[in-house]
Amino acid sequence: MTTRELLQKANAAKGAMALADTGTKDRALLAMAHALEEHCADILAANALDMEGARGTVSEVMLDRLALNPERITGMAAGLREVAALPDPVGAVLNRVERPNGLVIEKTAVPMGVIAIIYESRPNVTSDAAALALKAGSACVLRGGKEAHRSAAAIVAALKEGMAAAGLPQDALQLVEDTARASANELMAARGLVDLLIPRGGAGLIRACVDNAAVPVLETGTGICHIYVDRWANLDMALDIIENAKCSRPSVCNAAEVCLVHREIAGEFLPRLRERLAGRPEHPVELRLDQEAAKLIDGTPAGPTDFDTEFLDYILAVKVVGSAEEAIAHIAAHSTGHSEAIVTASEGAARRFLAQVDSAAVYWNASTRFTDGGEFGLGCEMGISTQKLHARGPLGLGELCSFKFVIKGQGQTR
Repeated sequence: MTTRELLQKANAAKGAMALADTGTKDRALLAMAHALEEHCADILAANALDMEGARGTVSEVMLDRLALNPERITGMAAGLREVAALPDPVGAVLNRVERPNGLVIEKTAVPMGVIAIIYESRPNVTSDAAALALKAGSACVLRGGKEAHRSAAAIVAALKEGMAAAGLPQDALQLVEDTARASANELMAARGLVDLLIPRGGAGLIRACVDNAAVPVLETGTGICHIYVDRWANLDMALDIIENAKCSRPSVCNAAEVCLVHREIAGEFLPRLRERLAGRPEHPVELRLDQEAAKLIDGTPAGPTDFDTEFLDYILAVKVVGSAEEAIAHIAAHSTGHSEAIVTASEGAARRFLAQVDSAAVYWNASTRFTDGGEFGLGCEMGISTQKLHARGPLGLGELCSFKFVIKGQGQTR
């Protein structure tokens, strides 16, 4: 089936999705979760074929993003159940005004219609995106990466089984069969068939969608995330936060890529940082050092692009700065607006950092790895928006709705 035919089917189903009540959608999500677990063996078999095809062509870190196991499938099912337990955003009255002439004006949340998602080789995004779009009352068109296509197809087959069991139209969930670049271009050009396009992946994919799409795009961001260790930082806390932010899962967008260290503590802190990260017995971290840091510890000299790179690997760029203001200025020049953190015991320094750093999520004494829909209490998320209009940060159910004004009168004329 062509991509256009899939879009037409999704459009034909979006009316039924907009009318689906909360109970029906929640029953569907629970049935979808059950179907994922019931078809675990089929999904794992498909994923094994994807893994076999990808070995030798992608890094070990990227293979980890592609890999599924029973625990990860259980987690995907849990994400569906969490979305089922969330309040239904559709129909919520966001604001209500009663005018002097008696008109009642209600700003009301409504479904987007057809949400298309272009994403790379992360099979769990398949179920997360489907769950959020369907609970938000929209049809969902998924276009995944070629490395994970068999995994995604097996997941979608299970999800459709759950939808049918609850009476939702299966055509409201579509997986693009063509994984060539042309299919992504078709989604970008599908004016009238796609109400919202969300790219979720690397910088090249996101930029291609933002620059070329003829349909509305909700820009998710790459994550050049910074951690600034202030002169007043608890150094033990800073080491724990940085190791977590860099090493717990380096292939994700909320992993730290840059560490900024105040000059007054750099002589004490950087040797400890090197021991903690570069000395790890498993997956040691390569430190790419600016000139001042390189005088204090051994590492790789930082190249001209290292402070502007989302490594998605066991690599951390390190720079020494003279003040919080210098750290804030560096972040302003190099950040992608995703997540930044300060480690400090100074409330004044923290408040200045939190106020002046212009990113979707800013942290005081916590890891950037918390920038996530589940961690923020939104259930699974569609991605992290780094733009400022309509939605910013984790894209949960509310961010996947539009709104309209519903006006109730009693014969008023103007």
